[in-house]
Amino acid sequence: MLIRSLIFVLILFVVDLYVFQAVRVAFRSSTFLLPKNIYTIYWILCASCYLILIAGGIIDWHTWPKAVRTYLFAFVFISFFAKLFVVIFLLVDDLIRLFRWLFKVVFQSNTTTTATAAKVGISRSDFLVRLGLIIGAVPFFSMIYGMFSGAYNYSVKRIKIKVPDLPDSFNGFKIVQLSDIHTGSFTRKHPVHRSVDLAMEEKPDIIFFTGDLVNDKSEEALPYMEVFNKLNAPHGVYSIFGNHDYGDYIEWESPAAKIANLEKLKQIHKQLGWKLMLDENARIQKGDDHIGLLGVQNWSTHLRFPKYGSMEKATKDFEPSSFNILLSHDPSHWRAEILEKYPFVDLMLAGHTHGFQFGIEIPGFKWSPVQYIYNEWAGLYKEGRQHLYVNRGLGFLGYPGRVGIMPEITVIELVKA
Repeated sequence: MLIRSLIFVLILFVVDLYVFQAVRVAFRSSTFLLPKNIYTIYWILCASCYLILIAGGIIDWHTWPKAVRTYLFAFVFISFFAKLFVVIFLLVDDLIRLFRWLFKVVFQSNTTTTATAAKVGISRSDFLVRLGLIIGAVPFFSMIYGMFSGAYNYSVKRIKIKVPDLPDSFNGFKIVQLSDIHTGSFTRKHPVHRSVDLAMEEKPDIIFFTGDLVNDKSEEALPYMEVFNKLNAPHGVYSIFGNHDYGDYIEWESPAAKIANLEKLKQIHKQLGWKLMLDENARIQKGDDHIGLLGVQNWSTHLRFPKYGSMEKATKDFEPSSFNILLSHDPSHWRAEILEKYPFVDLMLAGHTHGFQFGIEIPGFKWSPVQYIYNEWAGLYKEGRQHLYVNRGLGFLGYPGRVGIMPEITVIELVKA
């Protein structure tokens, strides 16, 4: 653990050293504040990040008070993330200077011209440097703001899905989807109550939870049992596991302890009144009509995320209905396996991405860094008659806030086409 922390510190130091060149250029002629004071403040902030990481490697950070570890690591993340924007501009400037220098060496022989080129090419462009610092300041301050205004600013997303073969009894059937609660990240209980109230105000026919109730340990969910046991619907609450529910991201004292933790989490789902689906299937009955439901454990195409789920097990003895829903935590499952091998899955519900908790969403346009990792990362997608909906997550992980991509309660209404 300490070795890993030291590696992170080394990476941070290299980035900080590079960004410091921009700070020196930007404030070298400052008259409002002495440059030396600016430099001192910069390195004090950088050193604070190093100390936090090293402390987390020496003393198990899971034992720190939740609010302390949450906001300290958020400070490290925000600082590093903002500096990456500055690095991009510095790299562009350095590449321009390099190409100019090469052009001078190869093509120019006139002494006067060479001196002019050297003057232009060698000195760093103040414009690019200052622009980089300004651009870097935008995510820094917006993410600070997002910790206080975005973490619990719940958004209710309502969509209608038209289904040609939908049984008459299910016309207008209302689904509420929640995902990625991450109880281990919450530092306040009161606003979480509001998310359940918002969900129940929709009067859903059924509720689906698509994974990641906890960050690492089942005990993280215990303080919030009284909150989430209020979720109920006429056709029940169904849930699945996400990648964080298995306890794969912390060190356990023994393999038996890890197994026991997972068994406790299964019992927590049961105590909440949720039907946990572990590669299983069911029928949702309404009068004489029914729709099919499948739920699988985590299945991902990304190597760093576990692949526990099995559609083969989930579809055993399953007879597809005229409309079938799949609960699968990771949206990469849809394109990798579901579209081609399981064409009877009309709607897959997923989460996992959180929309990176950072991005831009305006009518007709959405962007987030996570789109460079996942093709489908937020909202509704369709190919042929098959649909995928990716919930943006109710909670948060790592960064204790939201910027542009708000925590989500999804309301899906099935409508007969």
